[in-house]
Amino acid sequence: MTIKIQQSIQPIVKNLVLVGGGHSHAIVMKMFGIKPLTGVRLILITTASETAYSGMLPGHIAGFYSHNECHIDLRPLANFAQAQLYIDTVVALDLRNNKVLCANGLVVDFDVLSIDIGSTPATISVSGAAEYAIAAKPVSQLLEHWHELVETVGKNPQEPIRIAIAGGGAGGVELALSMQSRLHRIFDESQQPIQNREIHLFQRGQELMPNYHQSVRHQLQHILTDRGIKLHLGETVCKVASITPKETKEVFEIKCESGLTVECNKIFWVTQASAPEWLKNAGLGTDEQGFILVEDTLQSQTHPQVFASGDIATMVNHPRPKAGVFAVRQGKPLFENLQRILLGKSLKPYRPQKQYLSLIGTGDKRASATRGTFTLPPHKLLWYYKDWIDRRFMERFRFE
Repeated sequence: MTIKIQQSIQPIVKNLVLVGGGHSHAIVMKMFGIKPLTGVRLILITTASETAYSGMLPGHIAGFYSHNECHIDLRPLANFAQAQLYIDTVVALDLRNNKVLCANGLVVDFDVLSIDIGSTPATISVSGAAEYAIAAKPVSQLLEHWHELVETVGKNPQEPIRIAIAGGGAGGVELALSMQSRLHRIFDESQQPIQNREIHLFQRGQELMPNYHQSVRHQLQHILTDRGIKLHLGETVCKVASITPKETKEVFEIKCESGLTVECNKIFWVTQASAPEWLKNAGLGTDEQGFILVEDTLQSQTHPQVFASGDIATMVNHPRPKAGVFAVRQGKPLFENLQRILLGKSLKPYRPQKQYLSLIGTGDKRASATRGTFTLPPHKLLWYYKDWIDRRFMERFRFE
């Protein structure tokens, strides 16, 4: 009698590497924790152990949310997903040999790569902006400067303060209203009059928030003007310079192509998004701004082993604005296609919605709502609805 001995066959291990801890990747990791894939090693490379949730960031700046309430801690999330976590900055890709190269010398092999690193405001083209302006991203840097400013104003509320914000999209508008709200509460608590305290908002186009319907654009413009935020529409910032020595309270000068000059103490940069050079240098197909071109499957147009989502990706057939709502919606289809490619299955196309509900906070625990041509004015109930949506999203990433 012949006895057959059945040998256990170890599955071939494949490396799935996620670069960036953006909204899509946070969802992907949560779903991998719920539905792990045998034989796949999950690796996350990110510049920080926390990632800010964009939906709650203006509320945090206004003082309505704590740091923990609006940040996803990637360490317990990585543990839940049984993923290796590397805190490092990617500086290059070797797509011929499928390697990720990091700033600290780390080299990670991959079989499948997914990129969700967001975007950064473009400052390079404006003289002095990279040196003197505070970019809206990385968020950790923005918040560090903002909390420092809040502390300084709290200690010396009688001191004049002028803030400039370059960029009149939804991000710049929400930032202006949130900053003003927080500073006004400081002045109210100290019983200081709101004088010599200005916020200037610069927008290259003649209207704010160009990606939104005219009704909400006019609505927000009226709110900004009514609250005393100084709008500079049709003004292109061409130079930023420091006009006082660093030993004293710094004063900067913003110069526009029209000849307009404005002095201020802090400059926040929320202009058109840009992408890091290493993406294009790697040979990935990108658009004119350097964002990765992806098919409906969220797969790179030029490299099938690479996926991209969130702000860093441009869907060839369905271009959409760089907004957090799309990154969140891409999480599930990205997860499904990453699993399918690792299993050798055909990928599924994803079609983003053309119209979406946008809730824009006005810095006073109210929010306006817009979807397509439909717009509702700011109201407390809309803020509570937005707050409920945001807290429900964040609850997905709480681990006790």
